[in-house]
Amino acid sequence: MTLSDFLRVLRRSWLLVLTATFAVGAAAAATALITPPTYHAAAQVYVSVQTSTPDVNDLAQGSNAAQQKVNSYVRVVRSASVLQPVIDDLHLDTTVTELADVVTAKADVDSVLLDIGVDDGDPKQAARIAAGVTKSFTAVVTGLLEKPTAGGPSLVRIETVQPPIVPEAPSSPNLPKYVALGLAFGLALGIAAALVRQTLDSKVRTRDDVERVTSVPVLGAIGFDASATTNPLVVQSDPRNPRAEAFRSLRTNVQFVELDQQRRSFTITSALPSEGKSTTAANLAITMAESGARVVLVDADLRRPRVAEIMGVEGSVGLSDLLIGHAELDDVTLPWGRGGLSVLPAGQIPPNPSELLGGVAMHALVEQLTAEYDVVIFDAPPLLPVTDAAILSRVTGGGMVISSAGKATQKQLAAALDALDSVGGRALGIIMTMVRTKDSGAYTTYYAQEPDTGVDTATSRGRRLADRAATRT
Repeated sequence: MTLSDFLRVLRRSWLLVLTATFAVGAAAAATALITPPTYHAAAQVYVSVQTSTPDVNDLAQGSNAAQQKVNSYVRVVRSASVLQPVIDDLHLDTTVTELADVVTAKADVDSVLLDIGVDDGDPKQAARIAAGVTKSFTAVVTGLLEKPTAGGPSLVRIETVQPPIVPEAPSSPNLPKYVALGLAFGLALGIAAALVRQTLDSKVRTRDDVERVTSVPVLGAIGFDASATTNPLVVQSDPRNPRAEAFRSLRTNVQFVELDQQRRSFTITSALPSEGKSTTAANLAITMAESGARVVLVDADLRRPRVAEIMGVEGSVGLSDLLIGHAELDDVTLPWGRGGLSVLPAGQIPPNPSELLGGVAMHALVEQLTAEYDVVIFDAPPLLPVTDAAILSRVTGGGMVISSAGKATQKQLAAALDALDSVGGRALGIIMTMVRTKDSGAYTTYYAQEPDTGVDTATSRGRRLADRAATRT
């Protein structure tokens, strides 16, 4: 995963990361607030080994011996010999084991200083216990462990250099530290969850996801617009809208497909319902008509037709009536707008859509339409639920598959493309729809660059085709 991929994952899952960070941080803060405070009192003692002579070598040996003994004394501090007298003297309601859990002892390497600490909920009690442990430790070492067998004073001398004082502030919980650790852990947890989510997410969201499935080019990307259901024809209603410009870019790239054919027909379909195929077909037809081409938009979705509703025309009579011989082409084809766009609605919903779309009458209709129009666009049903679009793609020049960002999985897109291939159809390109703004950088339209000049071949050749179509009209 590259840095750009990692940043894209974070942008996509920023809410998850933010929620995890603040949730764990808040939990850490709450834990710190409800945890009873603990106070730490500490004492420091100096350990030395006395020598009989002031010789330098003897002094050095005594210092080394003291350092070695200090390391052993760390464990002696928490022993029963030291702690039981403290319990008896201070009348503590505890056991040696329980008291040992709150007593600490440590010594730095090559040091003769020993730190003795005690943690308790009462600051004064912590100081009293620390003083008692220090006193008892000194007595046990000098009067028992290091007492000469021949009698006399111990050669080990222990002096308190820092007596315990009553702490003014609790040592724990440390609220800032708790919150900082909680936020850091929450951030790490959120990032990990985002990466796991990305790994497990098999939906098609970016161009990279499409390229993992197929080598079919991505012809364009249409941004997400919450008002698309109420305002589907954005090219007509708001020509300056970024989505309208995206449809014009799509038109340019579609014109680049099958450049050897002056008259073209293609099927627009999708893997699943509600991926925006009808809206895309309608806007693409309008933009192509704006370029001067004669275009007919055919609603070949004989199961859930939507073109008549989107285009605002009467759809009670149309393609189905034409295919069964109850109407003529001129009777059911409706001119739309001021350009060269015509609309052929679906008409009545028949009981056998697949048979009608794959019959002889449909072949003859496609030939007639391609003879009369420069571009013929068929809006067909989704590929996975039914076979209509796959059959129709074989009759026409091929299929353009709509893939809504975050709708179909990579497996479903692959299955849709396989459905086209299984009947001898051809996928001309993938059109991404409902692309979120944050992911727009992940999509680039399909261009072919001239190696010598760097000219945008798709745009220049598309414009020449549009000019020739305008000349023919």
